[in-house]
Amino acid sequence: MTLQITPSYFYSLYSPSPCELRLYFNCKGVEPAPPGAFEQVIFRLGKRLEKNHLAIFPEFSDLTGKPTEKTLEEIRSGSPVIYQGSFKAKVSVDGKMVEVVGIPDFIIKEVKDYFIRDCKIARRVSEKDHPEISRQLQIYGWLFERTTGKRPLRLEVLKGDGDLERIDYEGEAAAISQLRGLLKIITLPEEPYSPVGWSKCGPCRYSEFCVKRAEESQSVALLPDVDQGLARRLRELGVLTIEGLATKYDEASLAELKRPWGAREQKVGKKAGGIILQAKAMLENKEIVVKRPDIPASKNYVMFDLEGLPPQLDELDRIYLWGMQVFGEKPSKFLYSLAETGVEGDKKGWEDFLITAEKIFADYGDIPFVHWTNYEKTKINTYIKRYGDIDGIAERVLANLADLLPITKDAVVLPQPSYSLKVVEKHVGFKRTQDEYGGDWSIAKYIEAVETDDEQKRRDIMNDILKYNEEDLKATWAVFEWLKKLT
Repeated sequence: MTLQITPSYFYSLYSPSPCELRLYFNCKGVEPAPPGAFEQVIFRLGKRLEKNHLAIFPEFSDLTGKPTEKTLEEIRSGSPVIYQGSFKAKVSVDGKMVEVVGIPDFIIKEVKDYFIRDCKIARRVSEKDHPEISRQLQIYGWLFERTTGKRPLRLEVLKGDGDLERIDYEGEAAAISQLRGLLKIITLPEEPYSPVGWSKCGPCRYSEFCVKRAEESQSVALLPDVDQGLARRLRELGVLTIEGLATKYDEASLAELKRPWGAREQKVGKKAGGIILQAKAMLENKEIVVKRPDIPASKNYVMFDLEGLPPQLDELDRIYLWGMQVFGEKPSKFLYSLAETGVEGDKKGWEDFLITAEKIFADYGDIPFVHWTNYEKTKINTYIKRYGDIDGIAERVLANLADLLPITKDAVVLPQPSYSLKVVEKHVGFKRTQDEYGGDWSIAKYIEAVETDDEQKRRDIMNDILKYNEEDLKATWAVFEWLKKLT
């Protein structure tokens, strides 16, 4: 029996996060959820990058959907650019016959020989950021060599920022090694173990399926502070469930347990106490108040939330919406600053934010700016470096920031798998009015708004995004008020 492998398997393995189980499911025909709005945007932008690049070539052969033999014919005839050519080769890997099929975006002639170029919306293609990209290109290079008898001149990636990055072709041995890794996973007699994790699994289309199974089995990996390495070590020791952890370990014994940590091993240490409390909270399905929440004293508070484009989608890594609203004795309306497209729009969005923040300080004095996670602090520092700080307003905001996430985690242990705002707000009973929402949803809708020529549609989309941000602020305030009641 001949197994078929395509370089796209590397995407199943590594994207959006490394997961052997996702590749296994993909090869066994387990249907994932349909692609979400963000994934559809990524796909559309990738196709646009590819088509725009195709347009720079005055002459090319479009082999989309054509058999692999046609690619060889074009190479023999000296076609200057081959678009969507395909290769196919059979090889024995550890005694198993494998057919490998690959379709690089471009096969480009330079003097007498060819190199391979692929288009990727990512702006970083390193082993750390996107290991799937270099592996895919290596297989394309090997297929080219196997089919034509010549090594490709080089491998290239056209990145989302328009820059070309060269990847050295490592030859057949490296390609076979990568195929061996894939083969090892897809031929497993039973599915591999891959512990769930909120940040790891959230963007994956199998997330709902895997999390549901984990909840049904009360997997120990559901505990927020049980990292991937600890979950795997516990499994090796026969501890699969939250109850199993609580039965076998107390704080002292868990603290001494070593688990994988990068290339070495490290004791669980100080995290052990929190993990034991998380297990207790989950088993009893109730909150455990640890201490009085360290909430800054004030009569009024600004709830503060940013919406931004990640670096793989924007050359500036820009914030497109700066949202604020004062709650307390003297509440304000929803306040925001929107960045228009382009560098000047980004700068104006920042300056409008500073003007709004300055007015808040004028009306309320040094009022706390309450946010969730350190994203807001990081981005303010980024923008100070990028455009400067008019009258020191940004530094004043930084001095008054209050990150509600660590305050919450330090004060109360929740019977929940995550301290994401979306999870905590539901725990405290906050209900949103929108059926669709979320950071990735907001990004996808913003890109849709930027790209549409329909002014009414653009306004409607931006109103939806503003509503989402406003409800983020209200959700943060709901959690804030709930925390105050714990005192």
